[in-house]
Amino acid sequence: MIEFRVEVADVHSHRFLVTMRVAKPAAYQRLRLPAWIPGSYLIREFVRHLSPLSAEQGGQARPVMQMDKATWEIATEGRAALTVRYEVHAFDTSVRAAFLDAQRGFFNGTSVFLQAEGFEDQPQRVTLAGLPRGWQVATALPALKVNAQGVGVYEAPDYDALIDHPVEMGTFWRGEFTVRGVRHAFVVSGASADLDGERLLADTRRICEAQIGFWHGRRKPDFDHYVFMLNAVEDGYGGLEHRQSTALICARKALPRQGRPAPTDAYTTLLGLISHEYFHTWNVKRLKPTAFAPYDLTTENHTRMLWFFEGFTSYYDDQFLLRTGLIDGSAYLKLLSKTINQVRTTPGRFSHSVGQASFDAWTRYYRPDENTANATVSYYTKGALVGLALDLSLRLLPATEAGQPSLDGVMKALWALRRPITEADVAQALSDVAGRPPNTEALQNADAAADSWQALLHRWTEGCDELPLPRLLAAHGVQWLSKAAPLPQRLGVRLSEAQGVLKVQAVMRGGLAEAAGMSAGDECLALDGWRLRRIEDLVQWHDAGRAQALLVCRDQRLLTLTLKALGAPVAAKASDAPLCAADVVGLTQADVSVASAGADTAKRREAWLGRR
Repeated sequence: MIEFRVEVADVHSHRFLVTMRVAKPAAYQRLRLPAWIPGSYLIREFVRHLSPLSAEQGGQARPVMQMDKATWEIATEGRAALTVRYEVHAFDTSVRAAFLDAQRGFFNGTSVFLQAEGFEDQPQRVTLAGLPRGWQVATALPALKVNAQGVGVYEAPDYDALIDHPVEMGTFWRGEFTVRGVRHAFVVSGASADLDGERLLADTRRICEAQIGFWHGRRKPDFDHYVFMLNAVEDGYGGLEHRQSTALICARKALPRQGRPAPTDAYTTLLGLISHEYFHTWNVKRLKPTAFAPYDLTTENHTRMLWFFEGFTSYYDDQFLLRTGLIDGSAYLKLLSKTINQVRTTPGRFSHSVGQASFDAWTRYYRPDENTANATVSYYTKGALVGLALDLSLRLLPATEAGQPSLDGVMKALWALRRPITEADVAQALSDVAGRPPNTEALQNADAAADSWQALLHRWTEGCDELPLPRLLAAHGVQWLSKAAPLPQRLGVRLSEAQGVLKVQAVMRGGLAEAAGMSAGDECLALDGWRLRRIEDLVQWHDAGRAQALLVCRDQRLLTLTLKALGAPVAAKASDAPLCAADVVGLTQADVSVASAGADTAKRREAWLGRR
């Protein structure tokens, strides 16, 4: 038994006091803290928030020797219990680490619990103490002895389980519902008094019911309770999955409010986040890549399959909003258009495959800079489009005795393996569900037909060619309309505006902004002598038919750049043919919508977009 006591030491200095007890330590007991947290692929060095460790045994101080940045060794004498104390500075408002102030406390185990070498498989007991009066606790950790507010003792079966159950503390709103025998709690910190909690619960329940049915059919899941922990802030967005819970953050304005029945885009985005993290309960927490079995929390764990575990989850998150009727087909296609355009405005997709982007998550995705869009592609968005392309390809095939092939069947076949998987397993599941792939030559113009799912999957995940989405969508009665992109995109620049300052965030490869010599960090001051304070000003004074003088400020110097003519405006066109040059360089954006279709095509569209 390893025991921890986590005490709220000082809310104003944001400190947790942690006491660790190893009942029967080794002669040279090693302790270490994880360097990263599963689900967020970056070495985060949580150790930087720990105070120096002190140790005692039998009432006598024991020397603590630090072996590396996150490992300590303590020489012990005899078999008396070893007690270790340290403090954790908790002021990270994200879902990845630990936070504490006078209103709220939160922590992930990877930030506060040391791992005792040799005792990883033993039960890990946690006592929560010192909470301010009126605070409650929410966590999926198994409770051993707690009061009505959840304060008390919890116990995990081993260290991996201990660090996979975050803890929320404070005076939060709480609601509950049960699905298929699984108790679901939803807690919200920081919400306004008019939060429509009943609506949030009802909509979340629909998502949970659909996803449990997706993975388990009529059977009960292998967990009996689940906790959603949502922190509402002025501005923020994100989530992190755990085996029986998720930590979420959103802008306060995204929450549903009483007396305002109309859904907002921000609320739909929040529901998509809830759907995404809940889907991870299976896809990555239980169905894992071989590289994560087991995790090595001391160093990077590389995998080329984040396009599957994050990308396919990103495909299904909005799909479940559609399948549960939380959005309709038109709203779903708008969300799909947004994903398509996010990928199309990323020049890095021509040089960096989504498989390579997965492998490089540790050095690229979580360390974005002004050149990220030119150097890589998101395995979330590009992976979602790979999932879409596979799903639409499968749905073109004839039905079998098992029913119409679809990506759903592939996911369930992989789930049935009950073991970590590889890309070869995905290809085999595709083959088992559907046989040979459809004749993609008819859909991709000059692209040769793939003779196997393995070849097709490899092409789409390890190559940099465009996915055949326009033709696949057209085969399902959905038209791809290419229309002129917003002006900054056509110029090849990403801009921000704040307090009257128009600033360059990134310059895209091969665009007019790059040719003009614009750089990240430039302040755009004037165009042909007209003052620029907002993107709207740039649109107002820009003349696509001629070169213009752009005045910028760089490193406190004024520079005049020449912005070349953009050329003829891009005409809207239906794209059932391969993408043209204007599509590739970002002059256009996609808008997918329902089109007129024959009976067979309309039937396929209904099967894909219809509510189930």
